[in-house]
Amino acid sequence: MVKKLEENQNQDNSSETNDYFRMKKFKFIMLIFVLVFSTAGVTIAALSLGGDKPANVVIQERREFNKLYQAYDELERKYYKEINPDDLINGAIDGMVNALGDPYSDYMTKEENDQFQESISASFEGIGAEIQEKDGYIVVVSPIKESPAEKAGILPNDKIITVDDQNIQGMSSNEAVLLIRGEKGTKVTLGILRGESNKEIKITIKRDEIPINTVYSEMLDNHIGKIQITSFSEHTDKELSEALKELQDKGMESLILDLRRNPGGLLNQAIALSELFVPKGEKILQVENRNGAIEEYIAKSDNKINVPTVMLIDGGSASASEILAAAASETANIPLIGEKSFGKGTVQTARNFSDGSNVKYTMAKWLTPKGNWVHENGIEPDYKVGLPEYANLPYISPDNEWKKSAMSDDIKAAEEMLKVLGYDPGKIDGYFDDKTEEAIKKLQKDENLKVTGILSGDTSLKLMTKLSNHLIENDPQVNKAVEVLMKELEEKAS
Repeated sequence: MVKKLEENQNQDNSSETNDYFRMKKFKFIMLIFVLVFSTAGVTIAALSLGGDKPANVVIQERREFNKLYQAYDELERKYYKEINPDDLINGAIDGMVNALGDPYSDYMTKEENDQFQESISASFEGIGAEIQEKDGYIVVVSPIKESPAEKAGILPNDKIITVDDQNIQGMSSNEAVLLIRGEKGTKVTLGILRGESNKEIKITIKRDEIPINTVYSEMLDNHIGKIQITSFSEHTDKELSEALKELQDKGMESLILDLRRNPGGLLNQAIALSELFVPKGEKILQVENRNGAIEEYIAKSDNKINVPTVMLIDGGSASASEILAAAASETANIPLIGEKSFGKGTVQTARNFSDGSNVKYTMAKWLTPKGNWVHENGIEPDYKVGLPEYANLPYISPDNEWKKSAMSDDIKAAEEMLKVLGYDPGKIDGYFDDKTEEAIKKLQKDENLKVTGILSGDTSLKLMTKLSNHLIENDPQVNKAVEVLMKELEEKAS
């Protein structure tokens, strides 16, 4: 999913301090190496047994760490309270990682690491949104399909500035996750900025269990199969195989692969899915390390999807979904439809420590089969198709109650929604007048709700749900995909 790397030195004049410093330094060195190398048994064994030098070739004094040792010793000896060595070491590692200025590199405590591991497997409890640090903000990459976050109206690129009125600007994404997640059934209120507006929108979300189902399929008219992949988790390849078989059994003749709002995930899954489209012997992607050495990943399978296919992408398509889209586009000429993708062209790896903590860091950049680096640039679709303006209307909090003579941004958003859905709210001005009340009553009657003419609770939720369903039924990007596939099928038949 979209986050996570690594990197850090003086001296005392008195002999008494030097003696103390040397003793303390050794203690501190050992503390660090117990933490860092306890999971690196193979490396330590190899260095101990090979060559002329014994194990102390690993645990050697490094001058660039002198300042770090001195700072630790100074605090341990003179800080006005007793210190916790673990807290200082964790802080030092976290500081090194933060100094990289890389939003995808993180140091995670045991608690944070446990939650991260949950997010790429089985299920977890929370709101269901992928976030990252960007320009000092916690930014939503994408909400998970059918999650509380998606149902509440959270959108890609929303900036989360408060969690339950606590300001989180300047926090790491891991720190923010710990505040946002919580037990099923509990609520969290996010303050977000959307688009160019500087006005905070408050959205209250009820946490729930977030199952990591990553593949959703359906059969459209004209034997067109549609599969949405929401992330690349441990079993995505198996889920996709099952969905494809099901659609093929129903007579699928062409395929829409929907990668919109897919924030990415595991590299091996991106490669496995790309194998279904990239011709055998062609490059899937290239991975370039810090020295410029390139490793090529080549398609090896003969098993390919052999029906006309298009892929949908948007600003929430990132990382692994971009690997798949670029590979299919550049090697199999599969058309891309929608909007420019997110633009994440780096690869992360992780080192687990014995205490359950973890450092996740960027170890390389990935390039498309043709050698393009999409980082911060994204992938341009072959057919640029945006969503209608109403797709970005703000969330209306069901906790607020609006009635005649009131005026607010919520009311203006509701008026725009009502108009899209065929209810006449009168002038779109944010003022709750007779026409607005009449439109609300008509909506309530149609949806078997208590007819009050008041915008609140179930009425607000139903209004937003109807708008979401309306967009799904009238999705211009899917419509364009159908058009492209039908044209390709016609050309193939003629």
